[in-house]
Amino acid sequence: MAQVMLDIGGRPHAVACRDGEESRVRLLGAMLAERWPVADRAAGGLSAERAMLFVALMLADDLDEAAHRPPEGSAVSEIALTRIADRLEGLAQALEQSPPSA
Repeated sequence: MAQVMLDIGGRPHAVACRDGEESRVRLLGAMLAERWPVADRAAGGLSAERAMLFVALMLADDLDEAAHRPPEGSAVSEIALTRIADRLEGLAQALEQSPPSA
């Protein structure tokens, strides 16, 4: 088992990981470290635990946004898709209600 040292908020953290996953753990640690200054200010310097909570909330927000974002390269926005679906539904209802042609 490998071990990686991460520096987050000026504090070293030893993290164990599977052999070969060291670069991935370093990348994830860099994501935490990148958000640390903002989180530390938001925590008011009260505690590292509270700052880490804010880091986790920022990452959760990013994850939620990514999960609800249209796929990359999508030419149609979610709002436009909703409008198109509403229009198609309206047309279908109009066709169902119109008398059959002779």
